[in-house]
Amino acid sequence: MSTQEKVWLANYQTGVSDQVQLNEFASIPEVIEQSVKKFADRDAFINMGKAISYRELDTLSAQFAAYLQQVLKLPRGSRVAVMLPNLLQYPIAIFGILRAGHVVVNVNPLYTPRELAHQLIDSGAETIVILANFAHTLEGVISQTHVKHTIVCEIGDLLGFPKRLIINAAVRYIKKMVPQYTLPGHIIFNQTLSDGKQHALEKVNLNHSDLAFLQYTGGTTGVAKGAMLTHGNIVANMQQAHEWIRPRVEEGKEVIITALPLYHIFSLTANCMVFSKIGATNLLITNPRDIPALVKTIAQYPVTCMTGVNTLFNAMLNNAEFCKLDFSKWKLALGGGMAVQRAVAERWKKVTGVTLAEAYGLTETSPAAIINPINIKEYNGMIGLPIPQTDAEIRDNTGAVLPAGQAGELFLRGPQVMLGYWQRPEETQAVLGEDGFLATGDIAVMHPSGYFQIVDRKKDMVLVSGFNVYPNEIENVVAELDGVLEVACIGVPDDKTGEAVKVIIVKKDPNLSSDAVIDHCRKNLTNYKVPRIVEFRESLPKSNVGKILRRELRE
Repeated sequence: MSTQEKVWLANYQTGVSDQVQLNEFASIPEVIEQSVKKFADRDAFINMGKAISYRELDTLSAQFAAYLQQVLKLPRGSRVAVMLPNLLQYPIAIFGILRAGHVVVNVNPLYTPRELAHQLIDSGAETIVILANFAHTLEGVISQTHVKHTIVCEIGDLLGFPKRLIINAAVRYIKKMVPQYTLPGHIIFNQTLSDGKQHALEKVNLNHSDLAFLQYTGGTTGVAKGAMLTHGNIVANMQQAHEWIRPRVEEGKEVIITALPLYHIFSLTANCMVFSKIGATNLLITNPRDIPALVKTIAQYPVTCMTGVNTLFNAMLNNAEFCKLDFSKWKLALGGGMAVQRAVAERWKKVTGVTLAEAYGLTETSPAAIINPINIKEYNGMIGLPIPQTDAEIRDNTGAVLPAGQAGELFLRGPQVMLGYWQRPEETQAVLGEDGFLATGDIAVMHPSGYFQIVDRKKDMVLVSGFNVYPNEIENVVAELDGVLEVACIGVPDDKTGEAVKVIIVKKDPNLSSDAVIDHCRKNLTNYKVPRIVEFRESLPKSNVGKILRRELRE
């Protein structure tokens, strides 16, 4: 039996169709329009106790779209950056951007000025939607970018009176979470809705080939590049994922915890897109690190589903109040972004009664590609089976397809695979073959059952709480220090984050300290990229051509 026949048989045994209707919807807005018609009065998103219905989502996103289209007069296909945490403003902004015929550029709100500048310059974004808390970061680099229009919102803007004023005042003046900034001519988010209300949105005819997202990722090189995800890619993944979870969920009846940031591809597609398609309510968690507050919020709603990363599930299990919750309505828990640990999965099942199913995907695959069946009874250590209309192969270094049981590089093909990397044809060609297969860089094995298991990840990438950290970037930052002669970056196991960043340095200045290295990194890197461990050595292992051997350092 061939590899694909084994996969097909395994899928058949799960009761999931291997075919989905890829042409049912021409674009993401069409999918959401159907949800608005079917679930108009159902809560679409809830944040900080405030809910907006699907009807309100439709109205507000149309107003924002009209503002971009009719007031700012952005040309079709303009890139609009969104630098927001999980707030009601996020779905309004991105659906508005897409409805206006533009491209969403998701930006991590925790980026340093250097990281933000690179993404804005590379994408060519001329408009940005940003939370006031992070506006000072933009202030420092905006002159280097193409940005002409800055739309600023505050955390409580959509919470209604008087809660809006109370929350915004507390955040700004009591908690002092909004550093001073100066952005001349910036626009207030709520004003864009008011102004957009005065204009009619001109419907844009979008199709599968139109670009929807520039979703930045480091790939394997460490240079952040935009994966071009089309409306066709995202719509296909919505259809594929819906078919996969269909046996367990009911349209118009689910409440999903959205604790992972929506700017991350996992939460963006799985929660914001797929669960909006089925008329679910997304319970937006702005600060998932505050586990007690997260648990308190969960207790207030009839939750049925959750997505997350291993570290989040583990943190919740270590909260006594979480373990006391009523899980009788829970149906689905999906782990991705990093490997789910067996100890966490087994404890999760014991506490909640729900199997923690592991999934696999990449930014480049929109992201879902391989998922465990939703009706799986116990954790199995696998990433699962290819979802409908997705081909998966294990290949050796020559490109030959390997039989079941042999480890090699995982290759994926399907309608959810990206168009390529934004303005980087050579890097696109390096991972996307003429046969349409994407080289993932991950080492995997397909078992005789048709299930896939990751053996090893990309050679050098470090995975911190589900976020990719690329050694080249860390090494470049550390090497800026005058006291550093040589540096290598690797990942080391960490109980809380899965992996932590470690740098090994050969000193040029004998007085260089680990504190100085970490302080420098904090000024130039997002928190999860900052090294936890600094080690000094006399020399680093090298190949015969002088390349530092990170593999030997890891071993």
